[in-house]
Amino acid sequence: MISFRRLQYEDKEMIRLWRNLPQVRLNMFTDHLIGPEEHAAWFDRVFDNPLYRHWIIRCEEEDVGLLDLYDIDARNRRCCYGFYVVGSNVRGKNVGMFAEYFALQYVFQELQFSKVCCPVLAFNRGVLRMHQAFGFVQEGRLRRHIVRSDGAHDVICMGILKSEWEERRPEFERIFRSKGLI
Repeated sequence: MISFRRLQYEDKEMIRLWRNLPQVRLNMFTDHLIGPEEHAAWFDRVFDNPLYRHWIIRCEEEDVGLLDLYDIDARNRRCCYGFYVVGSNVRGKNVGMFAEYFALQYVFQELQFSKVCCPVLAFNRGVLRMHQAFGFVQEGRLRRHIVRSDGAHDVICMGILKSEWEERRPEFERIFRSKGLI
């Protein structure tokens, strides 16, 4: 069973450890090791900040990842979204796909927003394909936008409108219902 719980302050060190895992850093905009002070400054800036919402992703009663909404813009009814999943024990359990479903449902049903944006490093083909399957479209490409230890990378700007999600939602509800996730 996949579920979500709100981020708690006690999760602070667990999140830092996750952010420093090689498989997480591989697809993040920053790929350096994050020290306690840097992480504390980030965590304190985003925790309980109305421009951010965070959930711990859980699979079979275990914390396995983080889902973020950020740059929440109520005036323009849009926000950005991202997530990561840790641990090889959750592979093949649809955790990432269900996290995306949860995020889209929350943004479009709970917040009543009209758009979700998702910037993705261009080399992260798996996530780009997953977003496209959900109905995200490429809205732009920011060339050499992120500089990491392995060089400069393009960022693909993905976006989905509420109307586009509403067309795709029944398909994903059937899939997740058949797997007992909803």
